[in-house]
Amino acid sequence: MKAKHLLTTATLLLTLTSATLADWPGWRGPDGSGSVGTGKYPVKWDATNVLWKVALPGKGGSTPIVDRQRIYLTGPAEGQDAVMAFDFSGRRLWQTKLGTESKPKHQTLGSSANASPATDGKGLFVYFRSGNFAALEFDGTVRWKINLTERFGKDQLFWDQGTSPVVTDQHVVLARMHTGESWLAGFDKASGELRWQQARNYTTPVENNNGYSTPLPFRHEGKPALLVWGGDHLTAHAAADGKLLWSCGGFNPEGTGYWPAIACPVIVGDMAVVPVGRDDRANQARIHGIRLGGQGDVTTTQRAWKREDVGVFVTSLAAYQGRVYLLRHRGGVVCLDPANGKTVWSGAFPENKSPYYASPVIANGILYAAREDGVVFAARVGEKFEVLGENPMGERIVASPVPVANRLLLRGDRHLFCVTGE
Repeated sequence: MKAKHLLTTATLLLTLTSATLADWPGWRGPDGSGSVGTGKYPVKWDATNVLWKVALPGKGGSTPIVDRQRIYLTGPAEGQDAVMAFDFSGRRLWQTKLGTESKPKHQTLGSSANASPATDGKGLFVYFRSGNFAALEFDGTVRWKINLTERFGKDQLFWDQGTSPVVTDQHVVLARMHTGESWLAGFDKASGELRWQQARNYTTPVENNNGYSTPLPFRHEGKPALLVWGGDHLTAHAAADGKLLWSCGGFNPEGTGYWPAIACPVIVGDMAVVPVGRDDRANQARIHGIRLGGQGDVTTTQRAWKREDVGVFVTSLAAYQGRVYLLRHRGGVVCLDPANGKTVWSGAFPENKSPYYASPVIANGILYAAREDGVVFAARVGEKFEVLGENPMGERIVASPVPVANRLLLRGDRHLFCVTGE
């Protein structure tokens, strides 16, 4: 593999985002890995005595994002899709409503606001189940707003929309993968105009064409690109125009159905680690290692390894210090070597009937895992697995934790919590 194909965290930080290490600009953080490498973060706390908590106007599954000590969050408010801003003390700065919300199909886990916001450091980009897709200025003013359901038709998903917007130098990018016309599209950040649209249609077993994962920025031959997982295929696209660079299939040779793409892959070095199948069903969880690079159909040329004995369901993968971490549906934790897929170690959080829907994050060697019943675990990871804290928050949590600037942000059904490690 040529050096120009290699991806490093440093390259991403310098070229794909304006975020600083004190920011969390999108769904999986500054470099898409779900981790940060520095800071002092909490391991034990009392939910009744956190740094602050604020009541939210409605239940949402989206995670907060942070830009220069301002927190931005989406959710329903009085029957409307809304965006909220808070300062670092938890004081709400503004709330902007964008139109009528769309009630979720899954009343327990779903919401009208599952997609996390994204920022390029110059504005905010948000997307809702209703199809409302908008850009806002940092003072809450609407820059532009369009409705993708009105323009392209209703999302034909089994459950509720989940993919989040991604910002590149020129565009805000969305993926639409469902039982219908599927695509990846880039919209002008200044005007909302559609600049490019790349069809992404695959014939799959039932439900496998339903995609909830978020595109992952990386670099292909020195140029910005996007990695997209869904429809039983991993594809790479040029960020400038969406052009298909390569496609990898072969993830489901037996044609098993009801495998929607929910969890997001991660990239470590020149390897994409891809979650396949579902860990909530016996013997249906898989994990694959795909080398980045190549052209055209790379199904047979770029597959480095695969595992059929381990995987995840909803929770996205996290990468930290050259290793990949899986949070399994019932609380198992597996550390993998991305070069060969072998297990470095495995552990588990205490057994409980409640599963994990929030994705794990890692902050300076501490992995945070929020269980659906609202218990948030902190565990030391690296050479071994050590549970450090078990912290009940008193309400359901399906949104992923956000570690930023020595603070841990936790979004529950009713509140946004801030816990400090200082």
